[in-house]
Amino acid sequence: MIKCIIVEDEVLAQQVIKSHLEKTEGFELAATCSNTTEAAAVLKEKDIDLIFLDIQLPGTTGLDFLRSLKDPPLVVLTTAYAEYALESYEFNIIDYLLKPISFERFSKMVNKLKDGRLFPLDTKEDPSLLKDHIFIKSNSKFFKVNFSEIIYIQSMKDYLKIHTTEYNLVTHQTMGDMERILPPWQFMRVHKSYIISVAFIKTIYGNSIEIDKATIPIGNIYKDAVMELVGR
Repeated sequence: MIKCIIVEDEVLAQQVIKSHLEKTEGFELAATCSNTTEAAAVLKEKDIDLIFLDIQLPGTTGLDFLRSLKDPPLVVLTTAYAEYALESYEFNIIDYLLKPISFERFSKMVNKLKDGRLFPLDTKEDPSLLKDHIFIKSNSKFFKVNFSEIIYIQSMKDYLKIHTTEYNLVTHQTMGDMERILPPWQFMRVHKSYIISVAFIKTIYGNSIEIDKATIPIGNIYKDAVMELVGR
C-alpha cells in the first residue's frame, strides 16, 4: 500500500485527487494539507511514500518546499502551469500532472509507479515476471544496471555511490528512493548509509558485514533484521 498525502490549497483540486485515489487500488490517503506547514508536520509524524504536491501554495512554492526536505518522499506535482516542468526535474519527480487532472491521465501516473515496482509485491505474483534491472543516471548518461550486479549502495550526503561487479556509479538520489525501487527479497538496509545485496554477503560478525572486498557497518536499528536473516 502506498501511503500518500495531498498538498493543495484549492478545495476542488483536493476533491478531484481524492476521487481518483478512491477509484484506484494500492493507495492510502494519510492526510490532506492546505499548505507546506501542515505538510511538514505530517511528514514528521508519519511515514509517507508519496506526495501529490501543488506548485503554487500560500507563502511558498511546492518546489521550494521540496528543497527544504532532507529526504523527501516520491512526488507527483500537480499544477495549472506547464512552464514549471523543466525546473521540477531537478527533483525525483514521478510525474507532472496538469490541472484539471483527468482520471485517464491519473491512471497513467499509477502505471508508471507500478512499472517502477513501487507498489508492495503481491505474494501471488510470479517474481520471474518482475523487472530485473534499473536505469541509473550518472554524468548525464543513463546506465542500465541489473539487480544481480549491484553489490552495495553507499550514501554520500545528497548522492549515492552504487558499487557493482563492473564499475561504480555516482547518482543524485536518496537511500529512500533506492529502498522503494530495489526488490526487498534481494536487498537489505543495514545502516543509514548502506544498502547491501544479500547474495554478496561473505560473513557477518559483530557489528559488521563482509561483502565482496568491503566491510559494511551494521546500524543499531538494523541489527535485529540482520540477525533475523542469519536465523533464516
